[in-house]
Amino acid sequence: MRLGVTLFTTDRTMPAHELAVAAEERGFVSLYVPEHTHIPVSRKTPPPTGVETLPDEYARTPDPLVALAAAAVVTERIRLGTGIALPAQRDPIVTAKAIATLDRIAGGRFVLGIGYGWNEEEAADHGVPWKRRRAMVREHVLAMRELWTEDEAAFDGEFVAFEPCWSWPKPEGRIPVLLGGAPGPTLFAHIAEYGDGWIPIGGAGIRDALPALREACAAAGREMVPVVPFGTVPNPRKLDYYDSLGIEEVVLRVPAGGREEVLPVLDEYARTYPDRLV
Repeated sequence: MRLGVTLFTTDRTMPAHELAVAAEERGFVSLYVPEHTHIPVSRKTPPPTGVETLPDEYARTPDPLVALAAAAVVTERIRLGTGIALPAQRDPIVTAKAIATLDRIAGGRFVLGIGYGWNEEEAADHGVPWKRRRAMVREHVLAMRELWTEDEAAFDGEFVAFEPCWSWPKPEGRIPVLLGGAPGPTLFAHIAEYGDGWIPIGGAGIRDALPALREACAAAGREMVPVVPFGTVPNPRKLDYYDSLGIEEVVLRVPAGGREEVLPVLDEYARTYPDRLV
């Protein structure tokens, strides 16, 4: 089992490209950064973490694809991913090209971690029908797959439709799509249909959820997909537990701060878990 890291990047934290270099130097296998296009001032939707006031970091996230492109230029090995992106809020034709371009810059190291979103007001500003956002995410990803893989791509769905078209560049290879969210039939059906793995936030309840995910994959005629616990605060017992479940990657949380806050935590992780680095 190997370790990656995630930072809630903002315009006030250590930049993603600097963190990518530091993480690669220390042997971490991946770096993930989040996405919010904007945060409406209205607080109709409560904060996802249960706190009374939404931290201002949610309104300050850089565009993850731009940030990871910068990281790709200054690194060679580390995988670079979104954790998480919000495909329902993105035009799939434009996003497919941006991701393909990023993946080529990165030499095939990009990972698309996605979710359905939690902020109803944010989604509404993008024209996302809240109760249909899961179906919208599905179509956007399927449409992007067409654009990534077909010389003449076309799509005809409820939310996305385009006539046969040309769109290059293509990615270096298959773009891994990891879906985040709480375990349940809808999520696992989506993972089994068009995903390449599950990124449970925090990692609680994985053991109990694995049989249902395995069953969904089998029903779709697929092998079991990877599970990547995400945003984990590690300790040796927890990592040994994940190892016992056959998990091959765990993404550790680092503080949303500057170099003076982030680098000591990276160094502590590297000292504590050297056998889980590359």
